[in-house]
Amino acid sequence: MTAKDIFGGLKHLFAPLLLVSSLVSAEPVGRDEPPLVVAPHGMVVSGEALATRVGVNILRRGGNAIDAAVAVGFALAVTLPDAGNLGGGGFMLLHLAGNGESIALDYRETAPAAASEHMFVDNSGAVDIQRARFSHLSAGVPGTVAGLAYALAHYGSLSLKDVMAPAIRLAEEGYPVSGALAELLLKDVRHLGRSAASRHIFLHEDASPYKAGERLRQPDLAWSLRQIAAQGPKAFYGGAVGQRIVADMMRHGGLISLNDLKQYRPLLRTPVRGHYRGHEIIAMPPPSSGGVHLIQMLNMLEGYPIARLGHNNGPTLHLMTEVMKRAYADRSRYLGDPDFSPVPVRGLISSAYADVLRQAIDPEHATPVDGPGNPIPYESAETTHFTVVDRAGNIVTNTYTLNFRFGSGIVSAGTGILLNNEMDDFSARAGVPNAYGLVGGRANAIAPGKRPLSSMTPVIVFRDGRPVLATGSPGGSRIITTVLQMLMNVIDHGMNIAAATAASRMHHQWRPDKLWVETGLSSAAAKFLKKKGHRLISAAPMGVANSVMWTDEGLQGVADLRRRGGLAQGY
Repeated sequence: MTAKDIFGGLKHLFAPLLLVSSLVSAEPVGRDEPPLVVAPHGMVVSGEALATRVGVNILRRGGNAIDAAVAVGFALAVTLPDAGNLGGGGFMLLHLAGNGESIALDYRETAPAAASEHMFVDNSGAVDIQRARFSHLSAGVPGTVAGLAYALAHYGSLSLKDVMAPAIRLAEEGYPVSGALAELLLKDVRHLGRSAASRHIFLHEDASPYKAGERLRQPDLAWSLRQIAAQGPKAFYGGAVGQRIVADMMRHGGLISLNDLKQYRPLLRTPVRGHYRGHEIIAMPPPSSGGVHLIQMLNMLEGYPIARLGHNNGPTLHLMTEVMKRAYADRSRYLGDPDFSPVPVRGLISSAYADVLRQAIDPEHATPVDGPGNPIPYESAETTHFTVVDRAGNIVTNTYTLNFRFGSGIVSAGTGILLNNEMDDFSARAGVPNAYGLVGGRANAIAPGKRPLSSMTPVIVFRDGRPVLATGSPGGSRIITTVLQMLMNVIDHGMNIAAATAASRMHHQWRPDKLWVETGLSSAAAKFLKKKGHRLISAAPMGVANSVMWTDEGLQGVADLRRRGGLAQGY
């Protein structure tokens, strides 16, 4: 290597430092910080206050974090019907304090046996959006009941009947509709009005939605919950609840059969692990794309002095945008269900591959990314997230979803259960964006029994073997970048969890070539980014990071104010 080569490499590495001088403006305005809750023993943070209180009561009764998390998961199916669910699926990341083991539980939905690769493509070759997103055909085989029951049976300490009792009571007796839920029901009157069973639950006889303060009772959902509590998950996967789901599918041309339900299994997978500035990152593996690309982006960013460049300053945001482009480009080609096509995980999260990608980043200009890179040589929407920690140090960070808000909008008649529309998370046709604008390829094509690719990113961060942060978020394609910024805010910028959560966010996903930014970005930073060639788009609030952080003062919990109605509560 010549002296010129060495100098060139150093110049490329430290060039972002030279850009700081061109940023002359004040700090971003930011947003109000959410309440910071500190507790000595345990913490529950979820997107809905009643469900959080259910989890804390379980902890106070002596249940562990898994007991509380399962109770929260079932309660959210009642009190947060736009995202909490029995008819969807998700990912749970657990850390067991007793043996130090971290576990990735995949209870993502699967495609029914009768599904086919081009089932949503019409005769003209176009994707039929109505069928893919708003019909019984759009539902994958749900995994939530199986996943929650598996976690409880293997790692919990209480019975299914005990942890489900609060959810059953809330469904039977009802609860006052919150302002947040009332707003969503008003927005989704048309969406929910397509299904007679949905209208019966969420709308009055005159088709008006429930208003804040009115009591919402869900007797059919209470019946389903009672069946599951009494008989276990078999009630859902082939028993009385499942039979009603299948009957409804048959009436409306859906594909889920009784055999599909009986064949469903949650899966244990090996978490993906990475390192960033002395911290260990543990996250979900495929079919989540979140963990892989979170670590991939952190690997690229570790080559830059982010803390010195400053939080939400132009040079920092430029570099973040460039690494996001490259990660999402790779996502489009390589990510899918690893049981159906190989995913080059080790290559994608390799530091050597990050070095190669970083060399293509121009600190002076926005660079086009024509397509995915080649990690092979280095191979050695609406969702909700909750985090639970108990006094023993067990951790659960869980993200689950129906996909869209209220899923397909269809309630399976007689069950009270909203159906997911996760089949849209597959690539209905290679190269055609899904509802979140994400482009996919053959690795994520529809196939019977396959799990659709997801962006859900539950994550736990450790330093010197001790937990530092547990977080995750809803937000469709913006989940991964939300979690990335939470980690950077804590690790690079030294923020407490309230400040890290309140900070303005940005997002780029390769295609389309747009940089979405929340309000609060300084005008100088925006000017800097535009000058570099980025196309800025003003965005609605992105993500809802419900997080727990470990400090010398105790556990800190924060519910993200980007969604009304969440609650962090400790004991």
